[in-house]
Amino acid sequence: PPVSAFNFMLSSLQKHRLHGKVIHLWKHMMEMEEANNVVPNHFTYTVVIGSFVKAGLLEEAMDVLGKMRASRLVPEEATYSCLISLSSRHGRGEQVVMLYEEMRAHGIVPSNYTCASLLALYDKSEDYSKALSLFSEMERSRVVIDEVIYGILIRIYGKIGLYDDAQRTFEEIVSAGLLSDEQTYVAMAQVHMNARNYDKALQVLGLMRSRNVKPSKFSYGALLRCHVAREDIAAAEDVFRALCKYGLPDVFCCNDLLRLYVKLGQLEKASAFILKMRKEDIQLDEALCMTVMEVCCKSGMITDADKILKEMNNGGVTMKSSTMVSIIEMYARNRTSVMQEQDSSSKALACQTDSSALNATLKSLLDTPGGSSIACQLIRKLAREGRTCEAKFLHEQLTQLGVKPEDSATSTLIVQYGQEQKLHQAEELFESASTSFPIRGPVYNAMVDALCKCGNIGEAYHLFMKMADQGHSRDVVTISILVTHLTKHGKFQEVENIMHGCFHGEVELDTVAYNTFIKSMLESGLDKHLFLFIRWASKIFRVWVSWLTATALVSKQANYTQLSTYMIA
Repeated sequence: PPVSAFNFMLSSLQKHRLHGKVIHLWKHMMEMEEANNVVPNHFTYTVVIGSFVKAGLLEEAMDVLGKMRASRLVPEEATYSCLISLSSRHGRGEQVVMLYEEMRAHGIVPSNYTCASLLALYDKSEDYSKALSLFSEMERSRVVIDEVIYGILIRIYGKIGLYDDAQRTFEEIVSAGLLSDEQTYVAMAQVHMNARNYDKALQVLGLMRSRNVKPSKFSYGALLRCHVAREDIAAAEDVFRALCKYGLPDVFCCNDLLRLYVKLGQLEKASAFILKMRKEDIQLDEALCMTVMEVCCKSGMITDADKILKEMNNGGVTMKSSTMVSIIEMYARNRTSVMQEQDSSSKALACQTDSSALNATLKSLLDTPGGSSIACQLIRKLAREGRTCEAKFLHEQLTQLGVKPEDSATSTLIVQYGQEQKLHQAEELFESASTSFPIRGPVYNAMVDALCKCGNIGEAYHLFMKMADQGHSRDVVTISILVTHLTKHGKFQEVENIMHGCFHGEVELDTVAYNTFIKSMLESGLDKHLFLFIRWASKIFRVWVSWLTATALVSKQANYTQLSTYMIA
């Protein structure tokens, strides 16, 4: 059959919205093209591209456009428009711009629908300068600007802080009698909310109601955000009830109201609201889950917190690492506070062992790239903030999961125990860590530091020497701390042993460590050893050792001449 017959059939099928059959006939036509010399014309390409677009098949539509270009045929504005719209919905920004520029190169004036698609893309990609440039081009080309375009323009003005321009544009729409779309009202209300002018936002939404514009979830959501920002619980609850008439509210509206309850300390209402959400089976997203967990932790709803975490993990909800860390931190704080409040040790044990929900979240975090390091960062953070119970709790959970906490996490917690004079807890953690995994230098050094801070100098010395005998690295800061404490307690022989160990082990000391050794030997009267130390150290650190030694010996005039002679030599 001739191409005209195909065109008639294609057109008839498309008019009845049978786009699948249009596509099927097109493929059949392509199979017959070479054998029967059936060549598609402009009308054929236009209809087929339209059906591919209606079916949401962007790649196939672009392939047909390529064939049309190869035939030296120029598409109509409507064809470009539908391709631009579909490309925009697929997030193909570069392709949208390419199609628009190609259309303009052919001298085709874009329709307001095409311009609206392009403006919406620029708005979504936050390319506001291009959006404003396009709007100016539309005015020059005398493209009819409808309410949809004005609404997008108002939204863009609000985002870049041009509130007066947004208000002026809105007033122009009102004066022109174009204002009828709910989204335009909401766009202007949102501009006022961004400027924290909630009264004006309410005026705009009130104007919409006075003009009998039927509200939807969209405008009720904006109204709810406005009342939440004004911290008007009664009004917010009224709007939320109205919103529920349209079905289940979205997670954003639920989170807005729940955050308001939390902010105003209405934990009973917040807890009741959570139970209602769970009863209605509202699926939580990251933000809402965070708020729900915060309420559960503040109000002691441990069982609910466990269930929610399990549901999130079992439901395959993907959360950002930062969200998981925040949830884990809140959960750990809540669990440890409850454990501390238990009067019965059996109850405390039961509370401590029921951590399956937390473990599931920890596992999810550990499965992410760098998850183990992120968990250890949290342990270090909690320890440095003095929240040792929470840090220990998470440390134990990692160990129970078979994950070795980083040495930095274990050592930071041990050091914090030392600062708080909690030697028993430090020793427990050190023993537990050595039982579960091989202990390395940083953890040994941290335990030596904790023993020194708690006054157990003898044990600190023996642990340090054990660490050295096993070939672990000796931290220069730990050396300085230990030598200082040994010197204060008159244990100069131990200092000498450490010094010789550093000589033979070729430990790289810093200026603080050198100075600490020198001061110790000066106090002990070991001048002979002092000059042996200088002779050894000067090979590595000549200038600084000479300067430090000279400074240290100023008070010892008897040795000063001898030192000067040595320095000159």
